[in-house]
Amino acid sequence: MPLKSGKSNKTIGKNVKELVKTYEKKGKIGASRPASKKAAQKQAVAIALSKAGKSRKMAKGGPVKAASKPKPRVVRKRDGNKKVKIY
Repeated sequence: MPLKSGKSNKTIGKNVKELVKTYEKKGKIGASRPASKKAAQKQAVAIALSKAGKSRKMAKGGPVKAASKPKPRVVRKRDGNKKVKIY
């Protein structure tokens, strides 16, 4: 049975349940063959969230932060007290 589309937690939960049931019956989820039931559950969660268009962080309710540029380090030179930026 194909996965349902939808972003609600109820729909995602049903999709996970269906994928785990498929693993127990056939021994594989899609094209992959997870080694254990726990690995299959993690794979099922990833597939269901992907189908819903969500990430794991967004599923927990937290915002996805944009990657920020690292700040340059500021050190003092040996010959004086001038600060120098190191990138």
